[in-house]
Amino acid sequence: MAAGGRSLDALARGIVACARCPRLRHHCAAVARAKRRAFRDWDYWGRPVPGVGDPAARLLIVGLAPAAHGANRTGRMFTGDSSGDWLYGALHRFGFASQPTATSREDGPRLTDCWITAAARCAPPANKPTRSELDRCRPWLVAEIEALRDVRVVVTLGRIAHDAWLKASGWWDRLPPPMRPVFAHGQATPLPDGVFLINSYHPSRQNTNTGRLTRPMWHGVFRAARRELDRERQEPGTRPKPRASTRVGSQANGRHRRGIEGMSS
Repeated sequence: MAAGGRSLDALARGIVACARCPRLRHHCAAVARAKRRAFRDWDYWGRPVPGVGDPAARLLIVGLAPAAHGANRTGRMFTGDSSGDWLYGALHRFGFASQPTATSREDGPRLTDCWITAAARCAPPANKPTRSELDRCRPWLVAEIEALRDVRVVVTLGRIAHDAWLKASGWWDRLPPPMRPVFAHGQATPLPDGVFLINSYHPSRQNTNTGRLTRPMWHGVFRAARRELDRERQEPGTRPKPRASTRVGSQANGRHRRGIEGMSS
């Protein structure tokens, strides 16, 4: 694990120095100069944002990209915005984070058994990186996946993150199109190597304010991740047997309801 930690440190330095996407670097710097009135006293990060967490993580969370006034301001993934409030709240609830909030790089939340990353490392205009920008950023995610040797469960937040992880992990090419996991909130798919892939809507305001993503749906995703990791821990040294894809949450309109959404946590 020490070797993995060192490689992740070197990877973080490379990500912060990355200049592969001039449009995104210009946007990050412009946002950092202009600032939002509520954060006018902040010294914005304004650069690519590396992943963060436990080098021995068995849970990997993949988001879309830093928010302009969230991680682009604070310099830490999912820190300083409402999406981060949802994520850290769930991680704390299910034992992956030492506290339920994260507001700055110095506020002290410690991640245990969890690593947070994203498909793109720079805040994109209108939260929409181009396909070529995602392609240029993918080698960083590939390197992260290779360094995080203990990952057993992956939670992808949104379709773009879902596709980015499938491509970076190699499953996009290794699985024929009919066998590739399809993105749907609450879909849980065991892959041939034993890794368990769980999809979730992204906890953006667009999804949480409209009810497309509710707290029970969100908590259902992380309850399933915790259950899968606990199940594996009870069977040390063995890989889970392949199982059929299942739903672990529910759609906002009540379709596909299964047991875990209604379970107490």
